[in-house]
Amino acid sequence: MEQYKQEFIEFMVDSRVLKFGEFILKSGRKSPFFMNAGAYVTGAQLKKLGEYYARAIHDNYGDDFDVLFGPAYKGIPLSVATTIAYSELYGREIRYCSNRKEAKDHGDVGILLGSRLKDGDRVVIIEDVTTSGKSIEETFPILKEQADVEIKGLMVSLNRMEKGLGGKVGALQEIREKYGFEARAIVTMGDVIEHLYNRPYRGEILIDDALKAAIDAYYAEYGV
Repeated sequence: MEQYKQEFIEFMVDSRVLKFGEFILKSGRKSPFFMNAGAYVTGAQLKKLGEYYARAIHDNYGDDFDVLFGPAYKGIPLSVATTIAYSELYGREIRYCSNRKEAKDHGDVGILLGSRLKDGDRVVIIEDVTTSGKSIEETFPILKEQADVEIKGLMVSLNRMEKGLGGKVGALQEIREKYGFEARAIVTMGDVIEHLYNRPYRGEILIDDALKAAIDAYYAEYGV
C-alpha cells in the first residue's frame, strides 16, 4: 500500500473521524465502523485534509475542472479546505460551490453558496464517504437544475466497499453506471483493514479478531 494511504488512515484515526463499534448509518444499515468528517474541527486538521483531497483529485482528475462542489453540510468545509489546498499545491484557481438545505430568498438569494454555476462548468463533487449512493441521488439534480454543467467525477475520502441502492454492485460503481462519471476514493475500507488488523497503532489493536469477524459479517450482507 502507498505510504500516503497509510498516513491518511492514521490521520483519520488520530482525528477521531474513523471509529469502530456499532453505528446506525443514514442508509439504515447497522455498521461496525463509522467515518464522520464532522470530527475534523481544527485548522491543522482541515489544512491537512484539504491537502489529501487535493492530491487525490489531482492524481485522478488532473486540472481539467473549474468547480469543486461540496454538498451540504459536511461537503461545505471539505470543498473550502480543498480549494485552498489546490491553489497552494498546484497554483490552480478553482472555485468552490455548495448548496443550502433551503433556498435563501433575500440578499445572496438561491440555493447555492460560493460560486454560481454556469453552463459549461466542469465540476468535481467532493464528499466524506458514500455508503449506498443515496447522497449523489440527492446532489445530482441540484447541480443539473442550476446550469448545464459537466460532472467530471466524485471524490470521497473512504470507499466503504458496499452495495449501492440497487443492491447488486458497489456504490461507487453504481454511480459510474447510473450517472456516467467516475467515482474515486483516497482509501478503501480494504486498505484500512489491511493496515490496522491485528497491528498495534499507538499501543492499541484497533481491529482485533472479534471486530474483524463483525466486519466480515457486515460485508457478507452488504459488501461487494
